[in-house]
Amino acid sequence: MKITKAVLRTMAVILTGSALGGCSLFGISFGTAQLSPKECLMRAMYFESNRSSVDGMLAVGTVVMNRLNDPRYPKSVCAVVGQKNQFAQGVLTKKMTDSGAVLASQTADQVLAGWRHPGVRNAQHFHTAGLRFPYNNMHYVLEAGGNEFYEKY
Repeated sequence: MKITKAVLRTMAVILTGSALGGCSLFGISFGTAQLSPKECLMRAMYFESNRSSVDGMLAVGTVVMNRLNDPRYPKSVCAVVGQKNQFAQGVLTKKMTDSGAVLASQTADQVLAGWRHPGVRNAQHFHTAGLRFPYNNMHYVLEAGGNEFYEKY
């Protein structure tokens, strides 16, 4: 049997079954090409927040949407979340293994419907809470879900 790209794509769909994690077949990675905007958004919220706080997930989702609406960033949710060195390592491929995935899914629906965290305002950046950097251009606006959110001036 000759293995064509169409056969590999079909096998990838069967093997991944869902967007909860990527897989590999014959050394070729699959799993992220099929992700919807909702799946990419929920993965960012799941892996970047503490997974138990709607407040933290909503704040991360708001940052993703703030970036999406800025011409300096990619023009799709998945491209924003997948941008190199911007979100957690493996955010689009690691498995979501606990009940936080359900909360992330529900919160992603709300963010995609227009819900935003009012405390985030126009922030497009965040880092782990408790860290401080000596830069003069970071204006902190919120701490939520184990992260501190800031605007750059």
